[in-house]
Amino acid sequence: MQIEFVAAGAAIGEKSVLALGVFEGEILAGAAGQADAAAGGAIGRAAGAQRFTGAKGQVLDVLGAAGEAARVVLVGLGKKDGFDDLGAENAAASAYNAVKTSGLTTLRVVLPDAASAARAALGLRLASYRFDRYRTKEPADKKPSIVNAQIVAADADKAGADFAPLAALADAVAFSRDLVSEPPNVLYPAEFAARVKALETLGLEVEVLGEAEMMKLGMGSLLGVGQGSVRESQLAIMKWYGAEDKKAQPIAFVGKGVCFDTGGISIKPADGMEDMKWDMGGAAAVAGVMHVLAGRKAKVNAIGILGLVENMPDGNAQRPGDVVTSMSGQTIEIINTDAEGRLVLADAVWYCQERFKPKFMVDLATLTGAIIISLGNDYAGLFSNNDELSANLLAASAAEAEPLWRMPLPAQYDKNIDSMIADMKNTGGRPGGSITAALFIQRFVNGVPWAHLDIASTAWKKPSTVPTIPDGATGYGVRLLNRMVQDKYEG
Repeated sequence: MQIEFVAAGAAIGEKSVLALGVFEGEILAGAAGQADAAAGGAIGRAAGAQRFTGAKGQVLDVLGAAGEAARVVLVGLGKKDGFDDLGAENAAASAYNAVKTSGLTTLRVVLPDAASAARAALGLRLASYRFDRYRTKEPADKKPSIVNAQIVAADADKAGADFAPLAALADAVAFSRDLVSEPPNVLYPAEFAARVKALETLGLEVEVLGEAEMMKLGMGSLLGVGQGSVRESQLAIMKWYGAEDKKAQPIAFVGKGVCFDTGGISIKPADGMEDMKWDMGGAAAVAGVMHVLAGRKAKVNAIGILGLVENMPDGNAQRPGDVVTSMSGQTIEIINTDAEGRLVLADAVWYCQERFKPKFMVDLATLTGAIIISLGNDYAGLFSNNDELSANLLAASAAEAEPLWRMPLPAQYDKNIDSMIADMKNTGGRPGGSITAALFIQRFVNGVPWAHLDIASTAWKKPSTVPTIPDGATGYGVRLLNRMVQDKYEG
């Protein structure tokens, strides 16, 4: 979508939709009142007939209103004192969603607070995302026709400058969503690594380790997961040195990247297995975070580690009952080959802290179905050994509307992953399944402030109830972590 910022009096084309944000109880104030007057009161009559009050999330589509625009849409912003940046994003996104297949080509957005123009533009960028590269035909009435957006701003130049870092964020979210949306025959570990390698054009440094290098490092835990696949496992290391002191201690993010998860020998049911292409959502989020940090030239040193594997059940696949040795030297009895993400993270987390000595590590993973049972479909689970890091994550979560809920790490549950023949086993059974998975990862954390985000509930939405997130891949985690870095860790 092409976005431009315009002055209030700029001419509007006949193939345009005029979207007006209105506060609850003030629906004919300002620009909406002017539009109503031009329409001979048609907008006010339509609002009364449809009980439109301007409540948050309400949308009123007025056809045939007189004026320059072909169509007028009112978007409820709720109470004036509750309007914020997220409200601006959602209002613009809701307007787009209401008319995207209208046959008209341009959407003009007018909000009462012209200072919200940049955030409205972000909302439009996020809402207009589509993954359609494999469609060869599509009915015209299903394909979005809105390709241009004009956002009224008090100062177009300032709005454009304010939007620049948000545009970098939108690019990064789209990159993450693309990775999650790709089919698994296209996006396998080596291809994933190649796509993040291509981000070196943004100024990132990217290394890729293959199986031979990981074997020398002793990554038996990660390599065991991928040994049943003909696709070679990879470890991608993304580095951004944006701080004034390039040798300053970095922050770090680690992502689970299981590009397809059959469950291995402990195979999953066939129903819904196609969704397991997005079991690399954690790695996609980390790649997106590194993308936006480089894209907006963040003043921080940051590391992203992606453990990329494919979990397949061939004759060489890992078996229940096997024992593997992790990079840390700790041994793991494999009880269930479908508890594989924690095995990938065990070596990736250890590698990260041993090589880079970060201030903190945050890992992201579509790790357990148990987190969905615990928290539903809207909250990701937060597990951490550090209260300050948790508080920073929760604050960023609230600011960016990517919900987190802190979960416990009770020491008495740790014994559930003790093994009779090895240092530990890779599953503690069904009770507290997301907790014992987090406790497993914690055994590979060596004194570093650490947080684990279980995003199995939030990486993919169908149907989505958020205006800025189309059905499918969400890019969850990119906004949250970018905001935390911006607010707490940039020099």
